[in-house]
Amino acid sequence: MARVTDFNTLDLNQTYSYADYLLWQFEERLELIKGKIFRMSPAPNFKHQKVAGNLHLIFGNYLRKKTCQVFFAPFDVRLFDRKKSKKANKDIYTVVQPDLCVVCDKEKLDERGCLGAPDLIIEILSKGNSKKEMKIKYELYEEAGVKEYWIVVPYEEFIHQYVLNDKGKYELKGIFVDGSIPCQLFPDLQVDLEKIFEE
Repeated sequence: MARVTDFNTLDLNQTYSYADYLLWQFEERLELIKGKIFRMSPAPNFKHQKVAGNLHLIFGNYLRKKTCQVFFAPFDVRLFDRKKSKKANKDIYTVVQPDLCVVCDKEKLDERGCLGAPDLIIEILSKGNSKKEMKIKYELYEEAGVKEYWIVVPYEEFIHQYVLNDKGKYELKGIFVDGSIPCQLFPDLQVDLEKIFEE
């Protein structure tokens, strides 16, 4: 198949697979969610980047010399329904680029990113992408089996924390506006909100 170098030649109504995604070579950043193209917001602003950097440092320092690893965007995460087995590129229809993710199973990592659900995903909202993160990705990460999901709202400085329960559904563990967040994945890690939002 031919490589695609112009985003405008794609049909936004068509359903695409990860095999198609691998042929796209253009400037626009996008995600593929259940076969549909979602354009990502323009380059993140200072506050977004600062929060992402702070979180990466916090988790990076904590995970040093541990099995789990932290990754930040752009980093492709290929998702599928956890009830199904690993699939070929042509059978994967969701590729996202979370702001941060933690992967504990090395078998899920390859040269292209992560195949399967990370253990923890953190999305940092921009004012234009709230609906996508709050609804579409919430459902997507729940279905894929992401154990813990944080939604960070940098412009109002609070964080939603969701944890997957025994029935495979997210439970809101808290909306944190100050103090620290007890990471459910790592019981000995308390993340100080002041350190997350400091400039």
